[in-house]
Amino acid sequence: MKVYKIPEDLRAIVFDIDGTLYTSSLYVFEQVDAQVRHFAHIRGMSEDQAREQIRHYRKTWSAQHGGRKISLGNTLTAFGISIQESIEWRNTLLEPERFLKPDPELRKVLIELGKKYKMVCVTNNPVPAAVKTLRAIGVEDILTSVIGLDTCLASKPNRKVLEAAVSLLNVQPEQCLSVGDRYDIDLALPLEMGMGAVLVSGAEDVYNLPSVVMNP
Repeated sequence: MKVYKIPEDLRAIVFDIDGTLYTSSLYVFEQVDAQVRHFAHIRGMSEDQAREQIRHYRKTWSAQHGGRKISLGNTLTAFGISIQESIEWRNTLLEPERFLKPDPELRKVLIELGKKYKMVCVTNNPVPAAVKTLRAIGVEDILTSVIGLDTCLASKPNRKVLEAAVSLLNVQPEQCLSVGDRYDIDLALPLEMGMGAVLVSGAEDVYNLPSVVMNP
């Protein structure tokens, strides 16, 4: 865990989901690769060719943008796959229940945090796919507010996605803490907007979040 900033008047927490609320490198990879395999199928190329094409584009984009990373959704738009198509792919292709299981410790921590803070999930998956993931890890009844790819038709990092989250929470950006596993995608823009930020590497780090925000 790396703490960048904790707001003085913290009232709300904005959670990323994938790679943040669960620890499963296999499912993190599968989410991307399922879409890349589908891309290969509709473009009539091999899966390895599609993987290399996507990898090369993301590597080149990063080199041209100071080392920053680009989301898969934004990458696919460069190949003519609209955000709306990405939404349809993810709702159809993603099967988190095959890879994830309920996490009692995470549930306990989120209940504790929810007593003091408003909470919302902001994800680059569409809401139905995100809810399936939250259900698989056993917290869909706790994290009931989700801003997804289909909410704003935009992929993180995008200002209007975060503005939608802030509006839903009815707080100011300076009263929010963003928690995610990718600095460029989940934290850089929130910090720019005045939010706090905590970088995690999975659910085990989130277990320790109450001690960080409640006893800074």
